[in-house]
Amino acid sequence: MGKITFMGAGSTVFAKNVLGDAMLTPALWDFDIALYDIDEKRLEESYQMVCSLNRNLNQSRSRITKHLGVEHRKEALYGADFVVNAIQVGLYEPCTVTDFEVPKKWNLRQTIADTLGIGGIFRALRTIPVLEDFAADMEEVCPNAWFLNYTNPMAMLSGYMQRYTKVKTVGLCHSVQVCSSDLLKGLGFDYDSIKKPLYEKIAGINHMAWLLELKDGEGNDLYPEIKKRAIAELSKEKSESADLVRYEYIRRFGYYCTESSEHNAEYNNLFIKSAHPELIDRYNIPLDEYPRRCVRQIARWENDRQKYIADDVSHKRTGEYASYIMEAIVTGVPYSIGGNVLNDGLITNLPRNACVEVPCLVDHMGIHPTVVGDLPEICAAMNRTNINVQLLTIEAARTKKREDVYKAALLDPHTSSELTIDETVALCDALFEAHGSWLPPYEQ
Repeated sequence: MGKITFMGAGSTVFAKNVLGDAMLTPALWDFDIALYDIDEKRLEESYQMVCSLNRNLNQSRSRITKHLGVEHRKEALYGADFVVNAIQVGLYEPCTVTDFEVPKKWNLRQTIADTLGIGGIFRALRTIPVLEDFAADMEEVCPNAWFLNYTNPMAMLSGYMQRYTKVKTVGLCHSVQVCSSDLLKGLGFDYDSIKKPLYEKIAGINHMAWLLELKDGEGNDLYPEIKKRAIAELSKEKSESADLVRYEYIRRFGYYCTESSEHNAEYNNLFIKSAHPELIDRYNIPLDEYPRRCVRQIARWENDRQKYIADDVSHKRTGEYASYIMEAIVTGVPYSIGGNVLNDGLITNLPRNACVEVPCLVDHMGIHPTVVGDLPEICAAMNRTNINVQLLTIEAARTKKREDVYKAALLDPHTSSELTIDETVALCDALFEAHGSWLPPYEQ
C-alpha cells in the first residue's frame, strides 16, 4: 500500500495519462490516489474520471480522494510516496495572455514563452512561490516522497527546488523520449525498418539536450545520413517542414536537440528578429503558437469533456515516465529515464549549480544520474546562454528584488537581441504591473 498525490489534478487529460498508467501497473494497483487543485469544477471532473478509471481498470482497488484549495493541501500530501506536479499558475487567462501581449508593445514576439525568454522568466517567478509552499508542506507531512515535476519552466523550477528545498525531486519532459524517432521520421527515414533498439546518447539541459550519438541496433552511425538529409531540407526553395530551426542546428553546430523548433526559435538570438521578418517564413516559425494551442485545447476539452468523465472511460498505458519511475522504485527493477537533476559533476563543462538533463537509472534506492563528462563545446556554449537566464531567474525568485529580474531579462538571448537596456527594464516593470497579485511583492 502506498500513495500518489497529483497536484494540479484539473489537468484532466494529463491526470488520465499518469494515473491511468499507474492503474495498469501491478506494483501500483493498491496505491491510494489523492487529487489536489484550486479549481472546484475541474477537480470534480478529474475526480469522476479517475473514479471511473479505478472501476474499469483497477477493480476499485485504489482509494480516490479529492482535496480543494490551499487549506486542504496538507491532507492531500499527507503520507504520499510520490507527488506528481502539473500545475499552471495563472492559467492561459490571464497570465499566459499577459506574457505574450505585454511584450508585443515593445515589438518582442514569442512562440511558446514557457521555458526561457521574458515569458519563461515571469512564468517561473509566479510558479516558484507555489512550489516553495508545496515543498514546505511535503517536508512536514511526506518528507520521503519523490516530487515528479512536469511543470515548465522545468530547469528553473526543478533547479530551485533541488537547491533550496529538502524535497527529493526530478524534472520530467516528453521531448527526450521522442527525440530520435521524430528526427528520423521527419527526415523521411523508414523508421520501422531501422534495426532496433536504437542507441542514443542525450545530454544537456531541458528543451536543449543534445542528441550526441545515434546508432541503429547493429551499431551503424545514423548521423552522416541525418546531416545530409537535414541540409537538403534546408536547401529547398520553400520547405514545409516545421523543424527547420533544429535542422539548422545540425548544419551549423553538428547536433540535433530534444525540443521542437518552435521552442528553440526563441531560445537564442538567431531566428526571431524584427529587423529580419523574412526569417519567420524561411524557418516556418509559428509566432504566438502557444496561445493558439491553448485556445485549441480549451475548445477540444469542451467537446471531449463527457468522454473523459463517462462511466466507461478506458486507458492504455502511455510512455510517460511517471508510472515507470514509481514502478522501478517500488519493485527495484531498474528503469532508464532522461531526468532533470542538479549538475553535481555530471556535465563537466556546465555550471555545477545548473539543472541539467542527463540519463538516469531508477531503482528501489531512487534516481541515479549518469556522469556524462564534457559536452562538445558548441553544445555547452548554447546551453550556457540559457543557463545564465535560468540561474539569474532562480536568484531573483530567491531575493524578491526587481533588479535581479532585470538582470535575468538583460541576459536573455532573444530579449537582449531585440530590446535596449531601458526597454527591457520598462518591459519587466510593465509585466509586474500587469501580473499584479499573481506575483509576490518585489523590492524596487
